[in-house]
Parts: sequence; C-alpha cells; structure tokens
Amino acid sequence: MQTVTSNLRSRAADTGMMRASQLPCLSGAQKRSLVLRIFKQSRQCWLHLVGIGLLSLFSLPLTLLLPLPLKIVVDTVIGRKPLPDFLLRLLPASSTPAAILALAVALLLTIGLLVNLQVLASWWLQTYTGEKLVWDFRAQLLNHVQRLPLAFHDRYGSTDSVYRIQHDAPSIQYVAIQGIIPSVTATLTVFGILYVCARIDFRLAMIALGIAPVLFALSLACSRRVRRRSSLVKELDSSAMSVIQEVLGSIRLIKAFGQERREHERFIRRSNNRISGQLRLAKMQAAFNLLIGLTISLGTATALYVGVQHVRAGVLSVGSLLMVMAYIGQMYQPLQLVSTKASELQTWLTSLERAFQLLDQEPEISESPNALPLQRAEGRFEFRNVSFGYNDGGKGLSEVSFEVSAGSRVGIVGTTGAGKTTLLNLLMRFYDPTQGEVLLDGVNIRDYRIGDLRRQFSVVLQEPVLFAASMTENIAYGKPDASDEEIEAAAKAASSHEFIMGMPEGYETSAGERGARLSGGERQRISLARAFLRDSPILILDEPTSSVDSKTEQCIMQATEALMAGRTTFMIAHRLNTLKTCDMILVLENGMLVDVRRTGVDVLNLGTVVVDAAGKTMDRSVKEKAFETNEISVGASAGKN
Repeated sequence: MQTVTSNLRSRAADTGMMRASQLPCLSGAQKRSLVLRIFKQSRQCWLHLVGIGLLSLFSLPLTLLLPLPLKIVVDTVIGRKPLPDFLLRLLPASSTPAAILALAVALLLTIGLLVNLQVLASWWLQTYTGEKLVWDFRAQLLNHVQRLPLAFHDRYGSTDSVYRIQHDAPSIQYVAIQGIIPSVTATLTVFGILYVCARIDFRLAMIALGIAPVLFALSLACSRRVRRRSSLVKELDSSAMSVIQEVLGSIRLIKAFGQERREHERFIRRSNNRISGQLRLAKMQAAFNLLIGLTISLGTATALYVGVQHVRAGVLSVGSLLMVMAYIGQMYQPLQLVSTKASELQTWLTSLERAFQLLDQEPEISESPNALPLQRAEGRFEFRNVSFGYNDGGKGLSEVSFEVSAGSRVGIVGTTGAGKTTLLNLLMRFYDPTQGEVLLDGVNIRDYRIGDLRRQFSVVLQEPVLFAASMTENIAYGKPDASDEEIEAAAKAASSHEFIMGMPEGYETSAGERGARLSGGERQRISLARAFLRDSPILILDEPTSSVDSKTEQCIMQATEALMAGRTTFMIAHRLNTLKTCDMILVLENGMLVDVRRTGVDVLNLGTVVVDAAGKTMDRSVKEKAFETNEISVGASAGKN
C-alpha cells in the first residue's frame, strides 16, 4: 500500500512539474498568423525557397509526359493509330514500327533523366536551405533565451528551453520545405493532370475528381485532433527529457545516496506517459491514412470501371485508357500527399508554436533608446527606498536605503532568505526594483546601457562556474582578447599559475565539464584569476571561501585581498574573518535593512544575526571568544535569498 501511494505521489509530482514548466500559449490571433510568421522567419532564405518551388514546378510537365511513351507503344506500335501531331515533326508518317518504338524508348529515357536531375537538384537545394533555416532559427532562439531575465529561468528552468531549441526549432524546415512547397506543387499538379484528363475524357476526369471533397473533409477533421494531441506529446517528451538533464547534472548526489534505481524508475514513468501519448497519436494518424487509402482505391476502381465501358463503346482507345489511368494514379498521389501532409503539418505547426512561444517571451529588463554609455565607473552606489518582490510571492527587499562610497568594502550578512543575493542581483540589474531606484555614480542604473553596466562588475561565486575549455579560455572568459602575458599575470595574482603549470598541458589543459578535473580550491582560484583579468571597478564576492579547507582559504583570502584593492566590493559573508577588512556591514533580515555597521569590529555587536553552528545566539563574551577562533557563522547564501 505504501509503495502504491508513493508511486501515485511521484506520478502526481511529475505531472505537476510538467505543467509548471509550460509557457503561456499563443493567442488566437498569433495562431492565425502563424503561417505568415513562418514566411517572415524564413525571409533570409526566400531565394532558396523560390528555387525549390521552381524545381518542384518543373516536375509537373515531366509528370504529364511520363505516360506518353506507353500510349505511343500501345496505340501506334502495337495498334495502328497514327502518332500525335506534335510527334510527327520528329518522325515522318511512313515511319516503321521499329522507329516509332525507338522514339518511345528514347522519349522515356529522356524523361527519366530529366526527372532524376530534377530530384537531385531539388534534394541538394532542400538540404542546404533546410539546414540554414534550422540553424539560423536555433541561433536566434539561443540569443533570445540568454537575454531573458533570471526570473524566467528561475521559473521555467533550462530543460524546456533546450528541448524547444533542439527539437522544436527544426520544424521550420519541415513546414517551409516539406509542407508548404510540396502542398502547393501537389495542388498545381492535380489541376494540370485534371485538365489533361478532361481533354481526353471529361467524364472520367470528373469521376476522378469526385473523391477530392471527401479527402478534404477527412483532412479537416483529423488535423484539429492531431494538433491537440501533438501538443500534449511534446509536453510529455520535454518532461521525460528533463529527468535526463537532472540526473546527469546531479550524478554525484545520486551516487552518494544510492538513488540510481529511483531515478531510472522516474524516467521510465515519464517515458511511458510519452509513449502512451505517441501511440494514441499514431493510431489516430493510421486510421486517417487508412480512410484516405480506401477513398482513393474507391475512386480508382470507379474510374477504371467507367473507362473500360468507354473503350467498349469506342469512346476511348486502349492506349488512351492506360494514359488516363496513369494520370489518375499520378493525380491521386498529390491528393494523398496533400491529405497526409495536412496531418503532419499540424505536428510541425505545434512544434513551431512552442518555439515561437519561447521567442515571444519579452525581456523584463529593457534598455532605454537613449541609454547612456559607461566606460569605467567610479563605484559610488546609492539605494533609495528600494523594494523588490518575486512573481511567485518569494521575499525580496523592502524599502532598503544606504550609500556606498567608491572603493569601499561592503559586507552583507543575514540569515537564509534575508535578501542578500537579491540585493546583488539588483546591483547588476538582473532585476529592476518594483519601487525606488539604484544609483551608480549618481545616475539611475536604468539609464545606462545594460552591456556597459555589467562590464563594470567582476563576480566570484560560492560555486565557481567553469566551462569544458582550456584554462586559458576560462580565465579569459570576461576578456576574450587578452594576451597570453595578461592571462598568466592574472593567474599569478590569483595563486593559480603554479598548479596550472603542473598540469599535463599547462594552460591548454581542459578544466572538464563544469571544472570537474579541478578541486574546489583550484576552481575558485581560476574564478579569481578571471576577475583579476577583467579588472572591473566593482567586485562581487559571494562566499568565495565557504567550501574550501583552511589552507586553501588562506591562499584565496590573500588573492582576494589583492583583488579588492581600489575596487568597490560587495561581500556576502559566512565566516567572520572575511568581514574584518570591511568598511561597512549591511545587516539584512526578512528583506529589510535592519542595521548598518561602519567598521568590521562592530560585527561583534550584530546581535541575533550572529549565530553559532546550531543557529543559537550567544552572549558577547562567547562571541568574542568565537571571533578569535573563527567559529561563528554569519547568515548564509543559498538559492534566491
């Protein structure tokens, strides 16, 4: 019973997580203009698409000519009917059956050659255009997503965005190249064949055309259902993929707690939901295709029956009947193509809707058209009655006001959720205040260009972020044009040079994914070297020594001391010795600034903010003793606080 209950809870949690990750749907007007938007999105490839369309149209006369050699052989070589008038120009009326047969064979080979050349040219152009459309669209989506505010990424996570960029974006080539163009070409082919058939036998042409309304009705009925079902399958697929990303990103924790089987079962649960949805979609499409096939077979059988009666009545020759039946078969192929494409098109349009939903997310942080440039800031900050609240109701800041002079060192302390990280995010304008204003050098930071503003900051995080690239690339991430001498000088300043040179390839050694080949202290020193090289006037330190041993901490603190020289520095503090050199200390509690201390010594008087490892407050004598032995923890920074 407990196992069943646990499974039900897991399934409910999985479903809730899937729904929470969904972006707002497109409005009715946006859906109606979806095709126009696809054309607009494909505008950089218009010439290529026109070329594909022309090549497709070139197949129309080839399709009409393909049954002609068969008619010549049956009516003229086997029978005794004269050649069509336009072929008499190639052969005299007295030509032997052997010469006429040779003409039919040559005509068949020529048409076959032209058909294959048309297919080859169309295939090459479609491949090039499709790849360009997809990668341009993916690049646009990625560029847009990385410019979206942190609130978007906090709410929806990365898995759903990755799925839309990787798996939904390719639908643009399917819609433009394999959907719209073939459908237009198929429609023109149907009308062309219908015209030729009507010239030969009008009644047969009308009988063949009679199934078109039935096919149209089937397509319309199925398309709506397929589109709804496809949207659900996409959400289920994205949900299943999120498990893979979570598992690979948390592999150490999973192994440490021995939860491999649990994560495997979680993936199986979501995969089974996705499989069930896909099977229902496949059944729907299979039933639709079956009805289309039966309708076409009925139309073909009816046309054949009437055609035979016309031959018996002398209205048609055998060759003409064979030619008309070949045309009808060729006409039903594009009709079937249009009908089945209508179903596939709904799946592709669903994917494009999801991709456009991502593209339609507007950055909450906007830049003024008259934004001011900023070369190098002095580093004077002022918070004027600043308040901020998260959309999900999470605590932020409430009416915070303080001033920081250029070159000052500011410590930020407080318990978890006090608002420390939120304050830093407002400094770098990852969020905008809901009330009040943040000033840098006497100017509201909203008035600066966002790129110029963020170039004023160097950031050293509690968990340093490194890329699967060389040491050189990781250090130079904030200054890609740095010389080797500058990179090496920054590494020496951060006490990184020695351990880098001890690696197999020195500065060209890869750090591994997320810096997995380095220890925690080594990753932190690479992060410090990056900050040294960037040489920004403002420094953000978010617990740079909280997860290293005492020896590594001493090394990092020496490098940090040199890095802070001459820079306005904001430090989230966890250990008291990092606050000794602060010029002022901001004490936050429940999003409010409850105290401002102007010297590092006053940290001993922080009252209830200073706690021991168990979270209990201590009297002054105990605090003083603990300060000497560095046993006191001040606040914490974790997640959105």
